Amino acid sequence: MDVPLWLALIVVGGLGIKLIRPPWWLVAVILLGGYLLADSVLAPLIDNTISK
Repeated sequence: MDVPLWLALIVVGGLGIKLIRPPWWLVAVILLGGYLLADSVLAPLIDNTISK
């Protein structure tokens, strides 16, 4: 069974928020930080570090 990545992220994120109950500002900071890092000059460095 193939599950789209966006669906898996929504399910895992929803369960994490429901079970761990982090503050909403922390969730917003992590999402915004990840979005900004993905489009920054650090993206290739992060990609090379993760893919090894």
